[in-house]
Amino acid sequence: MSSNSQQKLDQMVKKGTCELAPERELWTGIEQAINQANNHENSDTGNNIEKVGKAAWRAPTFAIAASVFVAITVGLFAYETGKSVQGDALIAAISEQHQNQKQSLLIRFKDRPAATNNWQQQLDELDEAAAAIKKALEEEPNNPALLKMLKNVYEQQMAIIERVHAPTWNQA
Repeated sequence: MSSNSQQKLDQMVKKGTCELAPERELWTGIEQAINQANNHENSDTGNNIEKVGKAAWRAPTFAIAASVFVAITVGLFAYETGKSVQGDALIAAISEQHQNQKQSLLIRFKDRPAATNNWQQQLDELDEAAAAIKKALEEEPNNPALLKMLKNVYEQQMAIIERVHAPTWNQA
């Protein structure tokens, strides 16, 4: 960080000007949105199959939203500190996010029967692949091809868990 930027940051910290406030009152809009959502759910007269379909649609959406939230949080944190998240810190953040999502899915599906018997073996094989990729990343921590491979392995694990416990042919 340049000394000029550091001086500005130090001055802002001393002044205590880090607090931000919204330009207008936000709670009324939030309250209206919640009330509209509740009214919409209460007026829904669909059958159970339609409700199950909606719940199945919300689950992957929630996982995607959580992923985006974590990515944005890591990005903002990196922006605020003036450094980009790279190398070991990036790999650790990606791995931690994946483990949290994986555990969340496994907990959500713990009461559902699995469609196949070898899904755990498939996850173990993908874990081995992820470990090999992480080992390669120790040598080249900012290699975009290796980072993409790690991301793809993690996405495959999530897809296996979802397909095994909530197959699309079973929801129809």
